[in-house]
Amino acid sequence: MSSIVLRSRVISNNSTSNIIYRRGLCSGVVSSSSSSSNPPKEAIISSQSILSDQSPPPPPAAPEIAPEVSGRKSLAFLKYGLIAAVTGTTGYAGYLSYKCSCEEVDHKAKALRAAASYTPSEDASAIDKYGSLLYSAAMTVPAKALESYLDLRRLVEEHLLEYTEPTSDKLLPDLHPLEQHVFTLVLDLNETLLYTDWKRERGWRTFKRPGVDAFLEHLAKFYEIVVYSDQMNMYVDPVCERLDANHYIRYRLSRGDTKYQDGKHYRDLSKLNRDPAKILYLSAHAFDSSLQPENCVPIKPYKLETDDTALLDLIPFLEYIARNSPADIRQVLQSYERKDIAKEFLERSKEYQRRKQEQKQQGRLWRR
Repeated sequence: MSSIVLRSRVISNNSTSNIIYRRGLCSGVVSSSSSSSNPPKEAIISSQSILSDQSPPPPPAAPEIAPEVSGRKSLAFLKYGLIAAVTGTTGYAGYLSYKCSCEEVDHKAKALRAAASYTPSEDASAIDKYGSLLYSAAMTVPAKALESYLDLRRLVEEHLLEYTEPTSDKLLPDLHPLEQHVFTLVLDLNETLLYTDWKRERGWRTFKRPGVDAFLEHLAKFYEIVVYSDQMNMYVDPVCERLDANHYIRYRLSRGDTKYQDGKHYRDLSKLNRDPAKILYLSAHAFDSSLQPENCVPIKPYKLETDDTALLDLIPFLEYIARNSPADIRQVLQSYERKDIAKEFLERSKEYQRRKQEQKQQGRLWRR
């Protein structure tokens, strides 16, 4: 618009200068020329008429969208759609893995499998057959994806079982037929039979608990003694070699024989290949480290006390169990209600002796 206005001003200035020039020429000529007819004057065209005559320039044409740009947009949409689908599928698979077991997922997938294999009846109309065909085809992809998920999950869980489950369902060999009546005494190592300590100036050192030699020697006459630790076998074997020079301990079980659950290694007494009614598990952390608390015999943790007699105090109770052979040791242990078994057994023994003395005295009185 500014160029049009400038153009009109230039035209008006040129016309004005031509008029002034012609007037100067007319004043310098002879009178004879004045009698002649005046030349025609040129019309002065105003800027408004010029502006009105010229049409405004057309607006700039919109840039054409190249086909490559539209193709890129469709590819980007497809890419982000696939990313969203994969992310949603992965999140849902993670939720299923956390919330449901394989059996539960397999049970819930029955409806999806039935929908994928749905076939209409022969009496159905063509529209119904076509609709059922589309529905079955749409359900086939999720059903196949779910089947692949279940196969992959079973494979992963089978590999994880090698690290979470004991190495065998029978950790101990079969008991000899002549020893079927023998009880199995399972012992923990740390803070039960010994104590391991570390200091900067001397490193690691292992201390035997007071009375451990007499404990093993005496109870080996009545029990099948087994050490069951959550430490690696490279630690358990050399420690047991020095702890039990006379080989009173029949078997040693280490971390590979435990069950890993909730970030902790547990002793699974059901894998010992022994009668659960004849198993006693003695440990300073018995109820926290065993999956069978009904078989646990707790003992005070050993912390390098020089006057510790906990192992020796338990000998009378354990010998009594071995000699009397109760039908189910779990019922006996339940009667103690997680108390200090050594003290409780001593009090019960005293009470039993007192009652026995009273019965003898009453018998003598009746005879008189």
